Amino acid sequence: MLIGIPKEIKDHEYRVGATPAGVRELVNAGHKVLVQKDAGSAIDFSDDQYVKAGAKIAANAKEVYAKAEMILKVKEPQKSECDIIRKGQIIFSYLHLAAEPHLTKMLIKSGCVAIAFETVTANDRSLPLLAPMSEVAGKLSIQAGATALQKANGGRGILLGGVPGVARGKVLILGGGVSGTNAAKVAIGMGAEVVILDKSLSRIRYLCDIFGNSAEALYASLENIEKYALEADVIVGAVLIPGAAAPKLITAKMVKKMKKGAVMVDISIDQGGCFETSKPTSHSNPTYVLDGIVHYCVTNMPGATARTSTQALENSTLPFSLALATKGYKKAMSDDKHLLAGLNVIDGKVTYKAVAEALGLKFFDAEKVI
Repeated sequence: MLIGIPKEIKDHEYRVGATPAGVRELVNAGHKVLVQKDAGSAIDFSDDQYVKAGAKIAANAKEVYAKAEMILKVKEPQKSECDIIRKGQIIFSYLHLAAEPHLTKMLIKSGCVAIAFETVTANDRSLPLLAPMSEVAGKLSIQAGATALQKANGGRGILLGGVPGVARGKVLILGGGVSGTNAAKVAIGMGAEVVILDKSLSRIRYLCDIFGNSAEALYASLENIEKYALEADVIVGAVLIPGAAAPKLITAKMVKKMKKGAVMVDISIDQGGCFETSKPTSHSNPTYVLDGIVHYCVTNMPGATARTSTQALENSTLPFSLALATKGYKKAMSDDKHLLAGLNVIDGKVTYKAVAEALGLKFFDAEKVI
């Protein structure tokens, strides 16, 4: 199969769909790889490295999309990319369609086979292609929150770890999954006072086991959410319902009551955000202030550490990329129910139930469609 690696064009997105090491694996398996010129140059993966790994270099995105049978990329296709996606072409990428009605319509119109990293599953019901970026985003969320909390950046002027004789900053983490757990690790490491809220009792027990007295893990009742939100200096929204829009856990009324200069970091923004006052931002303009509260809602947070993120992501995606390229998407998904769970759109049909429900579209059973 001919696999295309285009250069990402989302604002300050420097990740790339495959490293030279990944290309070498694909070529060694008998496939051809076409990499757009300078696709990885921003993170020190040169065109020469890709050529040595066995790839050919394309002058522009149009050439990549025109020739490739499968497009392997990181972020969801932008409008200019959707315009050149071909019918039957495989798009293997993060998509987050439940929060993207316009993108969903463009993919439907294109007739492509759109497989979302974030809905591919594993035997333990985890999301193996989302996990590495959730780890990165969780760790970055505390860095971003601590920076935004500085007075010059609109924050309260609080040092999360405090100093002797001065109280520590308070961090509230909504969701104790992969992102939330990694956010807690960094917040605890910085010396902050940390509270994690989750609705799963088994997860709460797990968090209590790993963090002990370093953090409080409590049930995410409405009362607890409001109580700790009003006390927090930094709130991290790390809520995930696979493939679906995130629930709004912090209301606009609650935001008005919070401490002025507090910071809210919405990791869930790719799925619409879990704060009622959230709206997508970019690395160019990462924050805005509403009702005195600093909001950080960057939709591609791991892009800030693009080289680390690219390598971590490829470690998870490569086995699935190889399966799709070697077997073809129909055989690969017939053989692997977890990869089948990644299918969101095919031949104009929405095959992921949570996306169809979120956008009011007709749902088609993926197994029957392929």
